[in-house]
Amino acid sequence: MLNLPPFKQKIQNIGSASKCLAASITLGIMLASTAPAFAGSGASKINERAIQASEQNPNAMIDLIVTYRQTPGKADRDFIKQKGGSIRREFHLIKGHAITVPAQALKGLEKNPNIQHVSLDEPVSGAATTIADGQVVLTESSTPITGSFPSSVLDGTKGLGNVSYTGAGVRVAVLDTGVKSHGDLSPAGTYSLVGPTSDDGFGHGNHVGGIIAGTGSKSGGLYRGVAPDAEVYYVKVLDDAGQGLSSDVIAGLDYALWLNQNFWHIRVINMSLGHPVYESAADDPLVQAVNAIWDSGVVVVCSAGNAGRNGYGTITSPGNSPKVITVGSLTTWGDNEPGNDIVSTFSSRGPTRIDRYVKPDLIAHGNRVISANAVRSYMEKNYPERLINAPKAKKAEYYQLSGTSMAAAVVTGAVALMLEKDPTLTPDTIKARLMRSASKVDFSDVFATGAGVLNIEGALAEAGNVSQAPSPKVKRDDASGRMAFQETGKLWGNQQFALGYLWSDGILWAKGTVDSQGYLWSDGYLWSDGYLWSDGYLWSDGYLWSDGYLWSDGYLWSDGYLWSDGYLWSDNSTSSDSTTIADNVLMAD
Repeated sequence: MLNLPPFKQKIQNIGSASKCLAASITLGIMLASTAPAFAGSGASKINERAIQASEQNPNAMIDLIVTYRQTPGKADRDFIKQKGGSIRREFHLIKGHAITVPAQALKGLEKNPNIQHVSLDEPVSGAATTIADGQVVLTESSTPITGSFPSSVLDGTKGLGNVSYTGAGVRVAVLDTGVKSHGDLSPAGTYSLVGPTSDDGFGHGNHVGGIIAGTGSKSGGLYRGVAPDAEVYYVKVLDDAGQGLSSDVIAGLDYALWLNQNFWHIRVINMSLGHPVYESAADDPLVQAVNAIWDSGVVVVCSAGNAGRNGYGTITSPGNSPKVITVGSLTTWGDNEPGNDIVSTFSSRGPTRIDRYVKPDLIAHGNRVISANAVRSYMEKNYPERLINAPKAKKAEYYQLSGTSMAAAVVTGAVALMLEKDPTLTPDTIKARLMRSASKVDFSDVFATGAGVLNIEGALAEAGNVSQAPSPKVKRDDASGRMAFQETGKLWGNQQFALGYLWSDGILWAKGTVDSQGYLWSDGYLWSDGYLWSDGYLWSDGYLWSDGYLWSDGYLWSDGYLWSDGYLWSDNSTSSDSTTIADNVLMAD
């Protein structure tokens, strides 16, 4: 876990050349140091991470997800068995299996012509946690946990006091760590894919569910959820350590779809979880699954991830899907002054790795949010300092957490309100309206803020419809140095949702032009020199300078400060020891 001093990334214009340099340095190092070797590589149908895992442990069994060109049949199942493997799960949303095979048999899977792609069954975790030294730790807030200010789930949701909708009649599925009995929560149904019960032994599921639809009864309404009358179904896909596998999550989506076809009729799914992006969205089975559930008419809200301190390109899967609503986190400081709000330091930034979709789609309050506690859970036992007593309460019924998990849950509650008002809304129209109505910020980095800050009252008042609303892609022209963003007015088929309106309430860039392919070009947006992505490096040799240091002593400037009056962070330092880059690593632990 990074042990960093508190710092702010202020929501203000960063158009100066010096700040653009800092942004490009951060992104460039992230891409140079973490870009997978397989990105854009040959025609092998086996993911490079799976190959690496098999080579590291050739005598081990390996967990994989296999997708097929045609619906798999008996011959495909027999093929897996002939390789010494077994099928752990059969999927319906995607043409695929979760399998376990001997590592030595991995490359032999290519011999089945029906197999389209083979991926590792990647581990996933809740987006209020990280893994450090093999231990589950909670996301650090942007401010010290001691001396906490009151921060209800409604902070940062503009105008909610004037909203009469409560989510009544709207059914929401929460794919998370399950649910435990709490006075604010009334589960409409539960199901577990990772244990004998759906009991929340970790605490993440209760917290997310409370943000979406907690009644606030244990706090006299103080810690009420966004849509308290929504009907919430809890599908446990993460264990009591907040961890799981992609195959478990896909199975949870499968289950929700099956129930939709029978009696659940889920309208929105919250997925405050994810894993780093290791392959293109088209190949990622978790992304394929959320795309399929979206196409079935269900809104999917995903957390952006909590790796923002590692720079750009840190959006997690399945938030890298161009279809779903991907949510980053806003820190509101517990007051009613939007002018001092910031993008939470932990909130992951776009663009997405490999595909370069512009994410997140918007941001919402996600820092130090108070919601329902789960008694005797991992969180309560290991982080008791985060327990919150409601006024006049005899015991701590609430808990304070930070993460894009919380932000995603706020947006899920907002979607429930929109669907209560108009049940005919499609997932794409809901996404488009949320982005169009988001409060625009004076901050030119759309890779941190997306379309802006969630504005619930504005989203409810928004009009206009779209047939599709994929997040735009970004590309760079090496010859001119100009950045291009897909023009959403053309991409979505409605000029009411043109990119300039989504991101800036008007003309996005003074020199912006639209080409025949629907890209909006910008002169020098964020980066005007150097190669941004041609080989996954900021510069052609993959280093900032020849020895991998910013300057000879590894400091950004002689005293380790960024700029004399325009600090990137409020403590004027990029990390605890004032170093920025050492051995090509951005920040030291």
